[in-house]
Amino acid sequence: MTMEIVSLKSQRDMWIKKEMSATELVEDAYRRIGATERKINAYLHLCQDEALKQAKKVDEKRSQGEKTGLLAGVPLAVKDNICTDGIVTTCASKMLGDFIPPYDATVVQKINEADGVIIGKTNMDEFAMGSSTENSGFKVTANPWDLERVPGGSSGGSAAAVAAETVSLALGSDTGGSIRQPAAFCGVVGLKPTYGRVSRSGLVAFASSLDQIGPLTRNVEDSALALDVLAGFDAMDATSFPEENTGSFANGLEQSLKGLKVALPEEYQQEGLDKEIHQTLNRTVQELKALGAMVETVSLPYSAAGLSAYYLISSAEASSNLARFDGVRYGYRPEKFETLEELMVNSRSEGFGQEVKRRIMLGTYALSSGYYDAYYQRAQKLRKKIREQFEGLFQQYDVVLGPVSPILPFVRGEKMDDPLAMYLADVYTVDVNLAELPAISLPCGFSESGLPIGLQLIARHFGESTLLRTAYQLEKSLNLDLRNKIGKEASK
Repeated sequence: MTMEIVSLKSQRDMWIKKEMSATELVEDAYRRIGATERKINAYLHLCQDEALKQAKKVDEKRSQGEKTGLLAGVPLAVKDNICTDGIVTTCASKMLGDFIPPYDATVVQKINEADGVIIGKTNMDEFAMGSSTENSGFKVTANPWDLERVPGGSSGGSAAAVAAETVSLALGSDTGGSIRQPAAFCGVVGLKPTYGRVSRSGLVAFASSLDQIGPLTRNVEDSALALDVLAGFDAMDATSFPEENTGSFANGLEQSLKGLKVALPEEYQQEGLDKEIHQTLNRTVQELKALGAMVETVSLPYSAAGLSAYYLISSAEASSNLARFDGVRYGYRPEKFETLEELMVNSRSEGFGQEVKRRIMLGTYALSSGYYDAYYQRAQKLRKKIREQFEGLFQQYDVVLGPVSPILPFVRGEKMDDPLAMYLADVYTVDVNLAELPAISLPCGFSESGLPIGLQLIARHFGESTLLRTAYQLEKSLNLDLRNKIGKEASK
């Protein structure tokens, strides 16, 4: 018999009050997975033996009166591009099908220090390249709200695991919306922190100047608690920002929004935006005004070109980062080859999927002699313009409100033969990564067919406290019922 536990905080509180042990919480999580996983396919690997050993250690710390961390006893999942010592990390790719890292990513170390319990690694688009989790080399994940639809990507497995209530926290990575878009599709909260706020050490890189690890949770308060654990300077990450300790992100969530200035870009409301998403956006504007915020329409003229810049820069960085996978030192090695060149060619041809190959070729072309200035360098200049545009906007406004995706969750297979249509699903999210800003996706309504609709809030660099406070107050005011039928079935 599984229990109805839908938040990280509730699980932690039950453990603190000795209403449940960490072992019982972990066992309950695996019961939930047993009830839903055949339908959802959210996980690539489950590590039950390791999880139960960790849970036992956490319980022993409590019984001996030792100090415990913020995640004490809480079961959670990790996207499969984040390294876990002794646990296979594949990036959902045949290329890394049997790779077992000899070390933990910094965020995994922080989770262990906070006494959290990792129960499995979640499915994703191969090497985080995709918007639907259909590009996984092993399985296709379903959306818990409608099993015929995609959960978004590339962190679709993490979003689906939280939406199906198998865990209350899952880690994802966001390169151009890969936390926020699946969060919107699955009716959960997805936080993309400021670039440099959370260590990237141990994250298998897609595009190093864009990737950022962040949490997917059931509610905003849980996201704040998770960020309290994950954030902080890391000497192992050259892109980690050495900021001063600003205290807990979970503090101050109750602060009023009276006087908050919200920008609503007109470019986020033009042709191509689904009618029901637009209606939800308008209702959310009224909700913010009722909470005391001031909302004004603004213009972000460079936003329309951001998608082109993003795919050039990200593909160029992917081409460089994935060059290391050659079949020589580690990774997939073909059965047939005679020369070193054949080994490398066959390894990459057989080990990488179609979407990864597409982006490697695009990135290699953009970086090639004669085309570097015309494509990659121009994209970097546009990136600078986009960043400056946001910096100017945040001199007058506290947060930006907009859609996460122009479309509702689509049916599996619907866009697989049209990669450009798939790329357009990221049109509202990529500028945040180009400008290195923090953003959060939270459910703000439902379509007529009952699918969740997520909107995003964007803040200035290291403005997570304002971002989380705004999202928390909006979430509380909307008071949506975010339990899907899969989650209800697992709780019976």
